[in-house]
Amino acid sequence: MTNIAIIGDEQSGRTSLGSKLGKKGTDSDITLFNDDRHEQKYVYIDAKSYPKSMKSIVAALNLSDMAILCVTPNGLTPIVGECMVALDLLQFKRGIIAITKSDTSYAMEIDAFKEKLQKITAGTVLENWEVVALNTNKDAPNAFEGIDELKEQIHKLGGEIEAEQRTKDGLPPRVVIDHFFNVTGIGIVILGKVLQGTIHTHDKIGLYPVDKKVDIRSIQTHDVDVKETGTGSRVGVGLKGLLERELERGFLLSNSEIVASEFEMECTLSKFAKGGVQLDDVLHLFVGLQSDPVRVKKITVGGVEKEMLNANETGILKLEGGKKIAYSKEDLFLFASLEENQRFTATGKVV
Repeated sequence: MTNIAIIGDEQSGRTSLGSKLGKKGTDSDITLFNDDRHEQKYVYIDAKSYPKSMKSIVAALNLSDMAILCVTPNGLTPIVGECMVALDLLQFKRGIIAITKSDTSYAMEIDAFKEKLQKITAGTVLENWEVVALNTNKDAPNAFEGIDELKEQIHKLGGEIEAEQRTKDGLPPRVVIDHFFNVTGIGIVILGKVLQGTIHTHDKIGLYPVDKKVDIRSIQTHDVDVKETGTGSRVGVGLKGLLERELERGFLLSNSEIVASEFEMECTLSKFAKGGVQLDDVLHLFVGLQSDPVRVKKITVGGVEKEMLNANETGILKLEGGKKIAYSKEDLFLFASLEENQRFTATGKVV
């Protein structure tokens, strides 16, 4: 199964594109569109509440294996720029740039815009992404012209992703929770994605960061009951031994996680991080679907304590938060500064 984030400006046609690619399912600050009509299954995740809410785009990206960045022929906006920075910081190696609303421009202008995009994305993870022009105006005479080319690219990348996912089925299981609710007669049901490994009915597994054991009563994928499922699957899991009030979005089902509220992290600032990061600054930390404000307590660059970490610079940050966060050593953390126009600031890993 391939999970695909659809991001971009509010008026970029991203929601129309999602509804064309799949059937609308779970709808909150993110909207899921499911396509299970073929052997290769897809889930498209529209960052519905972005740009107002950063959590929406972070959730969409961290639940996805690839991304579709929607831009219009009118040119790049600060929001599209912020999307590009987020993709680059999170090292999103697979994706497609969709020039939406192509019916509002001429072929020569579209070609010139494609060349401009190649120059802008040079040196970022987006530089080798395919650029596809399509019309997302469902009321136009040539509605969704170009969609077949987009689907072809999605199918190609999806094949690569699914091959990688099968290599992770034998790893320790790890499921991220994005929605949850109580079902009469069943109990707590969580919705989420299997990040790695394979889960089975009747497994006993930990819930983090609360470090509590729960039992897997049932598993569904695309509304079909299954006994087990592997990496990449979107799942509905019935859990025993849990109350709804004990859950939060971003919690993990896992057999082992690191839990902490203070971090020592090797961070690299984006080259677009204006003003850098200073001692006592408050940054917004994201890892998976968890988030928390953290304060910068110490900055070290090359073994020397500093007052500031500058744009495009790497250093060790000592950070202090207010709640417990669950993570693994391989997790990539994303940081944002709410006081900047370009909010996404840095990425880092715990040292």
